[in-house]
Amino acid sequence: MDSDALFEVVAAPPPRPGPDHDRRAPLAVRMRPRRLDELVGQQHLLAEGSPLRRLVEADQSTALVLWGPPGTGKTTIAGIVSAQTNRRFVEVSAVSAGVKEVRETIDAARRSLVNGGPETVLFVDEVHRFSKAQQDALLPGVENRWVTLIAATTENPFFSVISPLLSRSLLLTLEPLTDDAIRDVIDRALLDERGLAGCVRLDEDARDQLVRLAGGDARRALTYLEAAANAVGEDEAVVTLSLLELAVDRAAVRYDRQGDQHYDVISAFIKSVRGSDVDAALHYFARMIAAGEDPRFIARRLVILASEDIGLADPTALTTAVAAAQSVQLIGMPEARLNLGQAVIALALAPKSNAVISAVDAALADVSAGRIGAVPSHLRDAHYRGASTLGHGSDYRYAHDDPRGVAPQRHAPDAVADRSYYAPTQHGAEAEYASRLERIKAILSGN
Repeated sequence: MDSDALFEVVAAPPPRPGPDHDRRAPLAVRMRPRRLDELVGQQHLLAEGSPLRRLVEADQSTALVLWGPPGTGKTTIAGIVSAQTNRRFVEVSAVSAGVKEVRETIDAARRSLVNGGPETVLFVDEVHRFSKAQQDALLPGVENRWVTLIAATTENPFFSVISPLLSRSLLLTLEPLTDDAIRDVIDRALLDERGLAGCVRLDEDARDQLVRLAGGDARRALTYLEAAANAVGEDEAVVTLSLLELAVDRAAVRYDRQGDQHYDVISAFIKSVRGSDVDAALHYFARMIAAGEDPRFIARRLVILASEDIGLADPTALTTAVAAAQSVQLIGMPEARLNLGQAVIALALAPKSNAVISAVDAALADVSAGRIGAVPSHLRDAHYRGASTLGHGSDYRYAHDDPRGVAPQRHAPDAVADRSYYAPTQHGAEAEYASRLERIKAILSGN
């Protein structure tokens, strides 16, 4: 692939009001605010003297990390900063661009400055998808102010953005839009020349339902409004509640395919399987399949769940999940929906235990807290010359020499000798593990 195809360099578009606006663009794109004063919601970011206003009105160069749910204005803010400060707008794809492309983009921005050209706004959407190396490549441009970096993420940046980049950036948190803000967005779209230009009205019941469906997401509200407006007949000019519901059913699936309901649905899916509600699990599974969700993503989540929520209560759960994931790779869709569906049913009906993740996290917590200690001498490597003179391996008891298959001896360092991490439940096959663990601990302690 040509590297130029991996990222797009475009000048920030000037305001284009009026009937000549590109009507082929989605309504949410046509109605995107062009100035800070047009931005709906996020009043905590728009106050006089706020960092965002200083960046725009005082033409300062500051790196921003915008954190918030979909449809709250992250991409819009990047465009506004670029347009109102007359900076060149460059968007780098966090999905397809590599380190080379990031560096080339920053080098081009630096050359533009050296040659007296415009400054550059470098917009990275979904920055959490960038690897550490890709994020590292952004640092020189930020440190030297060759670019005004605006990085957007829907995930907690303290976990998804590297510390050096986060410490050099101003973190702005965007909140879901209020119902009143969504109503404002809808009203503007109905009347504005860039939007529906007064050609369609929305009755009150439909308006209230549209606000509820939006869930604080302006883009979702406009996507649903456009779908309903397109369904209005030639002799009609009103979007009714029944027409909206009919249109939204079709629009919602297309929207899911773009990933905006992705996190809510997968969350409900996992929690339904964990809660052993097989019918609810199959419902959310069907919604994801119908929306075109990547089946590999579903398979990966099932593999994780098999250990996190089932574990040794049903040791075959992990095998089932892995087999389903392999089936997706081997045969693909749509046939692999059967393999995934089988895994969904099996995991939903399996006995549940979180003992595995609890044990692993408890052990990690001790290690992180510094409870480490020296490896006991009898467990240390005794295969090199001089090891015996240090006492390494002496008094080690070979488990297979004991008829029980377990030899009484201590394995843990002194610092955690009294710690117990794995606490098996009495669910499913794990009840047998609980009984066996009790017998093993008795032997190890010499009882």
